[in-house]
Amino acid sequence: MEIVLYESEIPGNTGNIARLCAANHMTLHLIKPLGFSIDDKHVKRAGLDYWHLVDVQVHENIQEVFDKYPDRRFFFATTKAKHRHSDVEYQIGDMLVFGPESRGLPESLLAEHEETTIRIPMIEEARSLNLSNSVAIIAYEAMRQLDYPDLKVEGPWIKQG
Repeated sequence: MEIVLYESEIPGNTGNIARLCAANHMTLHLIKPLGFSIDDKHVKRAGLDYWHLVDVQVHENIQEVFDKYPDRRFFFATTKAKHRHSDVEYQIGDMLVFGPESRGLPESLLAEHEETTIRIPMIEEARSLNLSNSVAIIAYEAMRQLDYPDLKVEGPWIKQG
């Protein structure tokens, strides 16, 4: 599972998402332009001491990501999607794409990939969820379906058998 942030604007959200990626062995792709520097102290503070655990790749544009990963499946998170995030049967290597906090993914990109747009159910009156919350919800649903690959899921607090 890989996370793609298209033109992310808020350093705290990106830091939180980087921490989620670190904890789950996910690559984080950042699409320029960003609303901050990835050296920004706010991003690093949100990610705490996890930055060394994250594979962060910065791309000039979304087409660069498509070209680099032509055999991958891309899912585009938007409040305008037909499909719920939990209706998708995720596969290892899927790319989860999220738009900037203030405006979401471009309409042209969503129209081009309409069949792979996904949404998180919520009441009609709610505009959207926080970006880092949305990434966590969808990423963990995908990881749950895949039985949490590469993650420690057992411990003394879990009953065996």
